[in-house]
Amino acid sequence: MPNEALIRLSVFAALFALFAALETLVPRRARAVPRHGRWFTNLAMVGIDALVLRAMAILLPFLAVGAAIDAWRLGWGLFHSIDWPFWAEALAAILILDFAIWAQHLITHKVPLFWRFHRVHHADRDFDVTTAVRFHPVEIAASMGLKIGLIYLIGPPALAVLAFEILLNGTALFNHANLWLPRWLDRTLRLVIVTPDMHRIHHSVRREEHDSNFGFALSVWDRIFRTYRAMPEAGHDAMVVGLEWQDDRPTKLGWSLWLPFR
Repeated sequence: MPNEALIRLSVFAALFALFAALETLVPRRARAVPRHGRWFTNLAMVGIDALVLRAMAILLPFLAVGAAIDAWRLGWGLFHSIDWPFWAEALAAILILDFAIWAQHLITHKVPLFWRFHRVHHADRDFDVTTAVRFHPVEIAASMGLKIGLIYLIGPPALAVLAFEILLNGTALFNHANLWLPRWLDRTLRLVIVTPDMHRIHHSVRREEHDSNFGFALSVWDRIFRTYRAMPEAGHDAMVVGLEWQDDRPTKLGWSLWLPFR
C-alpha cells in the first residue's frame, strides 16, 4: 500500500508529541525518576524494535498491512469465503485483531517464558507516553508474527489493518500517558476505550493488580472476561509503579535488554 509506513509514522509522531505535551501540562502523578535516562532507554527500544521489524519484512517478506494485501491476492482467509459489505468486514477485522492483542497480552502474563520478555515493559518505574513503546524486541517480533498469521487466517481488508495499526498505536500512547483527566471524562471514555487511569492499574507493583486491565484499545474484553479492575487498592497517587527493581536499573538500556535472560 503506497505511503502506508509514512502514514503510520506521521500519526504516531503527531500523537506522541500531543500526549507528551499534555502530560507535561496536566500530569497525573509526580515522576519517580528523572525523565532523561528513562526516555533515552524507552525511545532507544523503539529504534531497535523498528530495525527488528525491518529485518522481519526482508525475511517474511510482509508485515501486517502487506500480509493483508498478499492474503487478498491469494484469496486466503475467512473474509474471502463470506460476502459481507466492506464496512462490516472492516469492523469485524478490527474487533478480531483487538481481541487477539488482548488475549496475547493475557498470555504474556500467564506463561513464564513470555513473561520474562514482557516484564521489560512493566519494569519501568514511571508511567508515561514513552512506556507505551518500551517493549523488548523479541516480544515485538513474536507479536508481529502472531498478527501476520492471524491476518492470513481471516483475510481482512488492508485498509482495516492499517486503521487497526493506527488505532492500536494511538490508544497505547493515550492510555500510557501520565495524563490527568476529569473523573467524569475518564468514566465515560473507559466504557469504550482504555484510559490512562484504567491502564495504570495494570502497571502496579502488586501482582493481583498488574494481572488485570489487559486491554490496549477497547475496554470491553476486560469486562467480558472479568479481568477489569476499576481502582488500585492504594489509590492512584500512592500506587507503586513497576516491579521489584525499585532503583535506577530499569532506566538503563543494556540492563533492560538483558533482563529476560537473567
